[in-house]
Amino acid sequence: MAKPPIVDIHAHFYPERYLQVLAEEGESLGVRVHRGNPKGLVIESGDGWLGPLKPAFTDLDLRLKEMNRQRVAVHALSLTRPMVYWADGALGLKLAQAMNDATAEAHRAFPDRFVGFATLPMQEPDLALQELERAARLPGIRGVYLGTNVNGRDLSHPAFLPLFQRIEELRLPVFLHPIRVMGAERLRPYFFYNLLGYPFETAVAAAHLIFGGVLDRFPRLAVCLPHAGGALLPLVGRMNRGHKIRGECGEIKHKPSAYLRRFTYDTISHDPQLLLYLIRLVGPGRVMLGSDYCFEIGYDRPVQVVTRLASLSRADQARILGANAVRLLGLG
Repeated sequence: MAKPPIVDIHAHFYPERYLQVLAEEGESLGVRVHRGNPKGLVIESGDGWLGPLKPAFTDLDLRLKEMNRQRVAVHALSLTRPMVYWADGALGLKLAQAMNDATAEAHRAFPDRFVGFATLPMQEPDLALQELERAARLPGIRGVYLGTNVNGRDLSHPAFLPLFQRIEELRLPVFLHPIRVMGAERLRPYFFYNLLGYPFETAVAAAHLIFGGVLDRFPRLAVCLPHAGGALLPLVGRMNRGHKIRGECGEIKHKPSAYLRRFTYDTISHDPQLLLYLIRLVGPGRVMLGSDYCFEIGYDRPVQVVTRLASLSRADQARILGANAVRLLGLG
């Protein structure tokens, strides 16, 4: 049997088409693209400064060289902050379309190397549904990319239910990513917004999908959590306790820990023991390679993060390195 390709499920992409729209129409809303830094462009937004961004974020030829160095065959491309939710509906749609079209172009140019997650203007659910229908037909679009909240509105909000229903019908997996962390002022020092805020954002979003009944309502909805599930795993026992003693927590069909296997996860834990715990808890069939490409917080050698786990069998390593993502994204 042919060995599955190594797939990076968590690889960010800033296509030039998206950046052009951002630069031309974002300034009136406080978002600017600065290109004067020789180390790479910088994006200024209400979430702060992002960058300088390495050229490989936008240049596919450079990215392919880096992928080859890392021994990664396929990137599942996704956007990240500033995303598109800060804009009004019309601009959010335009930005999402620019991102999705560029992702499809990357797939057309290198069909064996790039697929992607569709970005949606979630601040206007009707427009998000409209773009979902369009983007789902684009070549290379194999899932949907959602922030962990939409301008402070949680994903369990009733306004998003028709969207989740359609995503489930289309059999597209959802890839979540932290955005606009809670308690941002307290998390400004020491890079805390990323080190602490992002993992907690992931846990809060997952908890809303559980306790808000979204996973019960849509039993075939596939959701991937980044950063190895963030803070969800160490808190799930406390959630189980809440489910037992609090009436508002007891309306779901199962105790919270039973939903851990409803999610899939990437490998970005930065701790081999935590990663092994995750694999043992949810099974090797629910964990996929991720790098957070190409941010410094991520992995420069993501494959070795898995192959150095000596207690994992070769078969389980192969599942995590590629086979699970091949199945989830329909790459086979």
